[in-house]
Amino acid sequence: MRRVLRFATLAVLAVLAASAPAAAADVWQIDGAHSAVQFKVTHLMIATVRGEFGKLTGTIEYDGTNPASIKADVTIDVSTVNTREPKRDEHLKSADFFDVAKHPTATFKSKQAVAGTAGTVKLVGDLTLRGVTKEVTLEITGPTQVITDPRGNRKVGATATAKINRQDFGVAWNKTLDAGGVVVSDEVVLTIDIEAGRKPDAPAAK
Repeated sequence: MRRVLRFATLAVLAVLAASAPAAAADVWQIDGAHSAVQFKVTHLMIATVRGEFGKLTGTIEYDGTNPASIKADVTIDVSTVNTREPKRDEHLKSADFFDVAKHPTATFKSKQAVAGTAGTVKLVGDLTLRGVTKEVTLEITGPTQVITDPRGNRKVGATATAKINRQDFGVAWNKTLDAGGVVVSDEVVLTIDIEAGRKPDAPAAK
């Protein structure tokens, strides 16, 4: 009888342990002054043109140890696009490309993080650009070790890359070259450098 009761107790404890919520991951604020979103495309089939978006905000959930705990919610201000050529930037903001008057921001909301080889993570989520949402996988190098800055804030960093087809998001403008090929490639390579931080934990109440 004791053996039966012991088995029943262990079974109940196992069920309770399995149903207990996992410890909540810390929420880290993206440091816009030390983070950036860059992109590159092929121009005239022969050269690479690079640009960036100058403002991004959002949060990263991360428990500080397990990369599979990572969740991201990022907003990019598309109107801050910069390719170091004002006329080109104005064209990119127009309805031919990003149409920032109607769609001033792009967002990425993660759905799943899968730890890869040491120091890498695949982060799957929904990218919304120009009002169109598609699933995208970010290849992440990191996250780094958590460090403490001179002000006592905890900091962590990571770099993410992805390749997308701009046509999938309705960014369709192009011109055909007389000798064949197009002015702008459909493939866009994204690189996202993130630094995120948390303020020092408040002291426990006495």
